[in-house]
This record gives sequence, structure tokens and C-alpha cells, in this order.
Amino acid sequence: MASPAVDDYLKTIYHHTEWQDEQITPSQLASLLALAPSSVTEMVQKLAAQGLVAHRPYGPITLTEEGEHRAAAIIRRHRLIETWLVREFGYAWDEVHDEAEVLEHAVSDRLLSGIDELLGHPSVDPHGDAIPDAEGNVHRARFVLLGDAAPGHRGRVLRVSDRDPQLLRAVEDAGLHIGVDVEIGGSGAVRVAGTELVVPDGAADAVWLTA
Repeated sequence: MASPAVDDYLKTIYHHTEWQDEQITPSQLASLLALAPSSVTEMVQKLAAQGLVAHRPYGPITLTEEGEHRAAAIIRRHRLIETWLVREFGYAWDEVHDEAEVLEHAVSDRLLSGIDELLGHPSVDPHGDAIPDAEGNVHRARFVLLGDAAPGHRGRVLRVSDRDPQLLRAVEDAGLHIGVDVEIGGSGAVRVAGTELVVPDGAADAVWLTA
């Protein structure tokens, strides 16, 4: 089943476990896709019949090897396009997600290959998410969520979730850019170059550091 809807399901399942280990449940998938649970149940059954996901009643949903390979290909398209829009067209990192959602279904494999070459084969997108290579492999540094980082931890900002554009803007304004070195103070304060930052609400659950 080749369709944007199927791609969205696979992409959402893949993305859910990129930065944490808990597998996605049908109710979580329905919430993330803003769909009725009954619709999600029906589609998951179809995906399972196609060999793209594994699922048992009342259990979590996992991608099969085939499903993961296809999801990685979709993720690759999306993140290369986001990177292209930021680097070549001056989009801000909080503006690219919706645009890439549209273009990922329209860009040909040939054009995508050209974009990848033009950009120098980037390994991460503007938000710090890993871009799978052409074989679906990803290379990701060990990480810790900002809210879980212990006092005294020193790390580099690896990734900022792109789920909330308003939070992305607030994080940028606070100085938590990708690649910035931060230190967690004894009181949990976040410091950059010795200066304590005013961290926006929600950042603790949306920013990842090197472990």
C-alpha cells in the first residue's frame, strides 16, 4: 500500500522510539495522528497484513524489518527536504516541518539524490534529528533528555523536538541552539559559557544533550 496515509503511520511509529525506548500503543498513535482509535486499529491491521508492523491485541505496535526500512526512507526524504529549505531558501527551523510534509510526497528519487549531494550528504536535519542514509542506517550519539540530566552534567545540544513551532522559537531565543555546549547547575539551572539561561516551559522535555 503506497500512500501518504501509510507513510504517515510508519513515520510516526518510527519517530516515537527514536529518542526513547517505550514502544508506541494504539491509543498514543491515534493521539499523535489526531485520528479515531477505531480508524487506527483498522489501519494497523492492514499494515500488519502487509508485513510492515507487528501488533497483538492490547499490545504495542512495532515496525517489522520491512516496515522500518520503508519508514527510514520516508524519514530520510522529510529531513533532507527540511535541511534543503533551511540552507538554500532561508526558512527558519520552526517553518520547515509542514512544508516538508507536502514536498516529501512530491519529490522524485532523482531530485532527492541531487539535494543530498548538493547539501554534502548531511547526517542531521536542522532540529538535530538523524537523517538515515540511503540504506536506512542512522548514526546517533548517546543522549540524555535535558530534564533528566543530573547536576554537573556537561553536554552539547543534540536535538530539539520540532513538534511545537512556538517552543522551537522560544528555545532559540533562549540560546539553546543545536551544537551549543551547556552545563547543568546544582539547582538544575542551565548554563551556557557560564551564563544561566531562562529556559522556556516545556524545554526540559523537548531538548536532548549528549550523554
